[in-house]
Amino acid sequence: MPGAKHTEIGGLTVDEVAAGNGRVKRVIYPPGWRWQDHMPAVTGTDSCEHAHVGFIAQGSMVVRFEDGCEVTYTAPAAVVVEPGHDGWVVGDEPVVLIQVDAGHDTVDRLGLTDLRHGHR
Repeated sequence: MPGAKHTEIGGLTVDEVAAGNGRVKRVIYPPGWRWQDHMPAVTGTDSCEHAHVGFIAQGSMVVRFEDGCEVTYTAPAAVVVEPGHDGWVVGDEPVVLIQVDAGHDTVDRLGLTDLRHGHR
């Protein structure tokens, strides 16, 4: 993406641009990618502790929350995922997520403090 900061981390490709006090990201999850397999060594946590708000433009992904609840998102799909989850790509197609966030402040800045996951 022109003008974007490009990063590769934990098997993911991330392009991000500043947007006010936040960022807009394009995150590409390759086929076979799973959070538990690729990210604990990077983050030092057992699950993803980041909130995700965005739009899946391509592919399919399952998100499993710490209570065992699973939600499958298949493009085109809006996503709102609170912290405390694992996730993995389903099938042979990469997942492309367009995400809006404010780093570790995403939950507070977007008013997601009372968010409870469920089957949407």
